[in-house]
Formats: sequence, structure tokens, C-alpha cells
Amino acid sequence: MIVKHLLLLLLVLITACSEPSSSSSASGKGFAGLGADATGFAQVKPGIKVSYPAALEQHPEYRLEWWYLTANLSSETGEPLGIQWTLFRLADSPAPQRQGWANQQRWLGHVGLTRANQHLFAETYARGGVGQAGVVMTPFSAWIDNWSVTALDAAATSFTLSAATTDFNYRLSLHKTGPAVLHGEQGFSLKSATGQASYYLSLPFLQVTGVVQIGDEQLNVSGNAWLDREWSSQPLSADQQGWDWFSLHLDSGDKLMLFRLRHNNTADYFSGTYISADGTTLALQPQQIQMRAIMQHTVAARTLPVEWLLTVKDLGIDLRTRPLNPNAWMATGIAYWEGPITLTGSHSGRGYLEMTGY
Repeated sequence: MIVKHLLLLLLVLITACSEPSSSSSASGKGFAGLGADATGFAQVKPGIKVSYPAALEQHPEYRLEWWYLTANLSSETGEPLGIQWTLFRLADSPAPQRQGWANQQRWLGHVGLTRANQHLFAETYARGGVGQAGVVMTPFSAWIDNWSVTALDAAATSFTLSAATTDFNYRLSLHKTGPAVLHGEQGFSLKSATGQASYYLSLPFLQVTGVVQIGDEQLNVSGNAWLDREWSSQPLSADQQGWDWFSLHLDSGDKLMLFRLRHNNTADYFSGTYISADGTTLALQPQQIQMRAIMQHTVAARTLPVEWLLTVKDLGIDLRTRPLNPNAWMATGIAYWEGPITLTGSHSGRGYLEMTGY
């Protein structure tokens, strides 16, 4: 989601550079400031056409956006692992755009790699206007330093994805085998009962092959990936303290996205999309979704739920999720949990879980 999501945040580019790291919403601006007033920026409204591949383009008139990719992979020996690649953009101030080092766009990249006994991550920052990070089209490419996702054709049906850090690197090929998916009302995705929203599109049908290198170890991998594309100017309400977001690849070929946004003083907000193997979508209403945490784990001196029961009774969905590695903690500027999970119950499969605000 959101967050990719949500799910991590472009506002970390301000808070991580100038303030102690905090995920609290006590300031009255929502988790990581995402509920702060966005006067002067473009506003998310229903009825705006969201289309692919145009949605991959950056939208600097909005305050923040992200390109968020996770992949559930297996090595040739059957070892499961997961990777994350994320690019965030945040505007310090509304348009018009300033040139060079005066440009108000800031960029942040996160990458992660998770195995059953190992979790590695890295982050990097960049300033807009100087070529260190950005997004171009025809064909699409998004990059920060030497991390990039690049389309191989104008229709954006195939991509290369790469990242290199001191601990690990990967170079993957991604092929789109199904349609782009719009969440909510034709891409208008509500995040609260009071109307905060984002434009939200996903590529849940991505097949992956490539190479992952961890130290001196090289793994040939294959699997499934999920790309989230979101932009907004105020995606949260002021009392929302974080979220729990799931992207799930069911072995039947269907896909499922669910999220819960946690409030300080009112009921949590739920949303989701059921995606059939042929790409047909069903927007799920908050009352249809149940999420119950069933096992807690302490990592980085924080206790958070790492096993869940997910239920959508109307669709016969009753899942239990388990993490590949409960220690998949991203100790970045604003820290969060992000890692691969397995599914049992009414359906089997794999996916990714992101948890913020704990």
C-alpha cells in the first residue's frame, strides 16, 4: 500500500534528516506526518482517469508518491526469499518547480532482502533537479543512484530491476502476465471515513527471473512480484497512527490486497481488492474485511503482530499468514516491518506484509 504500501514514506526525507526518528502521530499530523495539511498541492478526487502505463509517470503537483515493488522468490534449490525495491518522492513545497539544487523534490530509496535466517536492507537519499534520482517515460525508468526499475518497451510489459548495496545486490527480469489493477473507485482509493485518499494502481501479475547475490553467494531465482503505484498529497487523517498491508499471491492464480489503517480514537479503516486470475477485480468494503493478529514478536525493542488471521466471509477467504522471518525489520529513517509471508487455510500461497507505526 500504501503503505505500500505505504507503506516507506516520502516525509521521512524531512523527518529523518532534521528530527529524531519517530512514528508517533501525537503531533496531530498522522503517522509520519502523512495527515498534515496539504494546502497548495493538487488534491486527490474521484472521477479522475487513472490509466496504465501513464500512471508510472511522476506527479510533482502532488506532495508525495511511490513506486513500490515486492517479490516472493525461490532459488534453484527451493529456498524461499523475498526482495523489496521502493522509490519515494516528496515535495517540500507546491509548484512551480524550481531548478537545480533549489528544486523542492526530494527522493528516498529503500531496498531489502529477506531469507528465513537473514534480513538485509539499505536506504539512500537524493535531491531533485540534479539528475541523482528521477522518473522518465518512453520507456519508463525510475532510479535513485544505481538502483533502478526500467521498462523494456513503451507499453511497459517487461522490466529490469536492479539494486546494489555493500551486503547484497540483485538484477531481475520482470514480465507482466496480466492487467494493471485499479483499487477503490477506478483508482481512487479511500484511506479513511473522512475522505483522505490516494490514486492507487498495482501490477500484481509479474513473473520474475534473475540473480540475487549475498556476499559471495549467488542465487538464481524465480517467482512472483507485485508493483504498487500510489500518489497523493494527504493520504492519511490526522489521527491515523499506522497501517497493516497485505499483497497476496494465491496458488489458484487469484490475488488479494488488504489493508487496515489504525486510528488513535476511532474504529480502524479497512479496504481491499480481490483480483481474479483473469484480472477481474472486486472492491472490498470495510465491513467485509476482518483482520486479527494472533502472534506477537519483539524485534528492535518493538512488539508487533507477525501472524494474522484474514477473513473475507463473502468470498470464502479464511487465511492464516506466517512470516518467512519475523525479524524483517527495516531500521530506516522511519522504521517499519516488511517481509515475505506464507498463507494457509482456505487458500495457500505467498505474499508480503508491511506494518508501520509500531
